[in-house]
Order: sequence, then C-alpha cells, then structure tokens
Amino acid sequence: MTSAMEFERVEAPVTVKAYLMCAFSAFAGIMFGYDTGYISSVLAMDQFKKAYGDPLTGTYTVSQKSLIVAILSCGTFFGALLSGALADWFGRRTMIIVGCFIFIAGVIVQTTTISISALVVGRLIAGLGVGFVTAVNIMYMSEIAPKNVRGSLVSCYQFAVTIGIMLASCVGYATSRREDTGAFRIPIAIQFLWATVLISGLSLLPESPRYYVKKGQLANAMKALARVRGQSYESEYILHELAEIQANYEYEQSLGEVTWLGCFSGGILNSNSNARKIFIGVALQAMQQATGINFIFYYNTTFFQQVGLGKRAFLVAMITTIVNVVSTPVSFYTIERFGRRRLLIYGGIAMSICEMTIAVVGTVLPHSTAANYSMITLVCVYIFFFASTWGPVAWVVIGEIFQLPIRSKGVALSTSSNWFWNCIIAVIIPYMVEGTSGTSGLGVKVFYIWGALCFACAIFAYLVVPETKGLTLEQVDRMMEDVSARRSAGWLPRENWARDLGDMGHSTSATTSASRASPESIPMETKAFS
Repeated sequence: MTSAMEFERVEAPVTVKAYLMCAFSAFAGIMFGYDTGYISSVLAMDQFKKAYGDPLTGTYTVSQKSLIVAILSCGTFFGALLSGALADWFGRRTMIIVGCFIFIAGVIVQTTTISISALVVGRLIAGLGVGFVTAVNIMYMSEIAPKNVRGSLVSCYQFAVTIGIMLASCVGYATSRREDTGAFRIPIAIQFLWATVLISGLSLLPESPRYYVKKGQLANAMKALARVRGQSYESEYILHELAEIQANYEYEQSLGEVTWLGCFSGGILNSNSNARKIFIGVALQAMQQATGINFIFYYNTTFFQQVGLGKRAFLVAMITTIVNVVSTPVSFYTIERFGRRRLLIYGGIAMSICEMTIAVVGTVLPHSTAANYSMITLVCVYIFFFASTWGPVAWVVIGEIFQLPIRSKGVALSTSSNWFWNCIIAVIIPYMVEGTSGTSGLGVKVFYIWGALCFACAIFAYLVVPETKGLTLEQVDRMMEDVSARRSAGWLPRENWARDLGDMGHSTSATTSASRASPESIPMETKAFS
C-alpha cells in the first residue's frame, strides 16, 4: 500500500510559472469565442443586410441566415475530427499553430470579398482551423496542468471563450451604426489579432511532456516537464512524475495499440472500457450544446429585436456577454472545491428552472414590456449558471477521462460532437423560432425545449459522469475501472505505477527509463534553451 504522502509527491508544487503557461494557452478560447460571437451582431446590422441581402428588400432569407451561422460549426466538426491523429503525429502545440494559420486564411476570404458564397466559404475554412485549435488545446492544457489545479486552469479556456464572445459583442455594438461596410468588416478583420497573438505565444511554450513520452523521447519529455513545473532537471519531482507517466503508458501499451475502431471497444456498460469513455465525452459535449447556450450567443441580438427592443438589442446582447464573462471565474474556485459532478448536476437543474420560467413569462405575457425585461433578467441568471457550471466543466472532464493511448482520439471525437450538435442547432434554430413561409415559429416557447433538455443534462451527469477532482490523469483511469460514477467521489488512489511495475521486475521499467533520460543525456544546447 502506497502512502498518501507518496502520491502527493507524484507532481511538483504548483508554481506561478505553471499558472502562466496554462493561462496563456487558454488564450485560444478568445479566438474561438470571438469567432462564435461576432456573427450575432453582424447579422442584425443594416449595412450587412444591404450588402448580403436581397437588393430590393435589404434582407436575407431564413435559410441564408441558417447557413451563414451553421457553416462555421460544420468546419470545426471536421477540424476537430482530423486533429486527433494529427496531434499524435506532429504534436499538440504544432497542430494548434497550424490551426491558427488555417483560421487566418478563412478570415482573409471573409474580409476581402462581399458575397454570401465568400462569407460561407471563409467561415467554413476558419471553422476548420478553430476545430484544430479547440480539440488540441484542451488536450494540451490537460496534459501540462498540475493535477491539483487542473480543473481551474482548464476552466480558464472557457473563461477566455466568454471574453472572446464579449469582445465580439462590444465591437459589434461599437460599429453597428457605421454607414459603410466597415460596420461588419471591422468585427471580422479583428480576428487576425487573436490568431497572431496565439501563434506568437505558443512558439515560446513547450510541447506536452506526455506527447514526448508517447513518442519515446524521454529526454525531451523531461525537458518539457521541467519547464511546465518550474523545476530543475535534477528535481526528484520531475524524475518521479516522468517515471509515473512512462510506467502507466508502458502498461497501457502492453494491452495493445488503440486504433480508431478500438476507441469503441468494450461496450458502454463496461466500467473502464474505451467505449464508455468515448460515450461520456461525446454525450457530455452534446449535452452542453443541448442547454441552448448557442441560441443565446448566435441569435441573441436578432431575438431581442423580435421581442421589441429595437436598437437596444445590441446593448442588451452586449450585457449578456458581460454576464457570461464575470460568471465564469466562479468555476475557478467551485470546480476544485465541490468537484465536477456536483456542478454539472446542480447547474443543469438551475438552468432548467430559469428557462422554463422564461418560457412561461413570455407565453403568458407576450407583449408586455415588463415581461420582456423579466425575460432578459432570467436569461442573465441562466447564463450565470451555464458559465459557472456546464460551460467550463464539460471541457475539463473530456480533458481528464481518456488514458494516454486514446487521449487525442477521445478528445477529438468529443470535441467534434460539440461542433456537430452546434452545427445542427445553428441550422434549425431560425426555423424553430421564426418559422418558414406559411408557418409560424415557436418564438419564446423554444425555451420549453431548452429547459427540458437542461433537466436531462442533470440526470445524465448524475448517472454517468465520474468525479475526477484531485487525481492525476493516470489515476483517473484506474478510478473509472474500480467504481461507478455515483461512487467516484469517494475513491482514493492506492497504486503507484512506477513502483508497481518495478516490483514486477519489468526490464524496461519506467524508473530505469527516467534515469536514462537524466539531465546528463540531454544535449547542452537543450539545457541552455530551457
């Protein structure tokens, strides 16, 4: 039996350097959030309607609106799916940078040519880049973050997303009254800045140590691990953690290489099967979209115009994004204090209550000014609960539940699920809310659907999602093998992979491997670079 103290020594103490590295990698969320958020304001601009709509009526059709919004998610779906294999071949950091360049190409197309087809193609290309960035960045952050603050640091990604959405809304509000194409071109072009900053910063950060372990490059793994932990190469913490990562990976590899088809092996009822983990990740991301949050941030401006707010809709939309930003940091504390499961369960229930109430108020008092402001208030309360629970926690969990041999594939499949349902929802929302020619839409009654789905999200979290708080990524795998989701919060680690494999007499034990990757085996130019 391994002592609790021994487990605490698996990782080095958390340093300011570790916080800063993870926080900067979370900057990818600003790019993602801004790209998601700017379209809401742009669609409601008079200049945009004149440039892209019918020359006679100055409007665009419901189908055009649906296509413009949804095509981004279509691109991100394929980008996220492709990123799984590419991140294993070329590295996590490298693929994030590649995604940024693809994103820039898409922004160029959107900015330089004014036509529906160019806008759609540009958003498709940009979406492909965003798919690369979102899927790989979550995996990268999870692999470099210290276990005791991993949830909080990965939550920074969602916080950055909310900042991006808010910035998009602020820029849209500032340019909405312009009388030229700058009204919509400026919000689109500003995206260059986010991608450029991310590329510049990532060039200074190390690759994931777990990627190097997977590639058998232990000297590089030690170098990267020392940098992200803020320790010297000689540190006992670095040797111990590297040995633990390597030993667990050797054990998993002894079970055989995992193919894409192998990700679905074992059945979803098997406690620690690949299929169960894929199901949790894919379903969790689908559930996040089912909360209805992207109805708010894709169509909030046009929706608020429909309920009678007119030009004030831009201001109200901006206020909702500010609420989103200030609410997300609440999760930095609660996710480590109360755990992942509780936030998902109680967050789902709270969102359900808010959305059901919005639907009732809007249905009973459809033309009341007081009712409209009540709905706006309830939307802000709903956003608070999403931003502090399901928004960050869904991303944190998918970064934690997959073991190293399938982590890139698992995160890619989970993220692609997010974008698949994001795309489906973006396509159908205009038809659901506004209807088509000859049919009336649901209007505010659509919140009945979101409220019911949020309650289903809470049930799903209670039955299926395990508690991963305070565990290393390697310990999460063993926890899921030992206990059900409902008993996971009380599970305690009882094994040390490096020690146990050494006790079994493995000639290629991780401890020996880590020793061979000692600082003396690292070239002098590599030491100097650190």
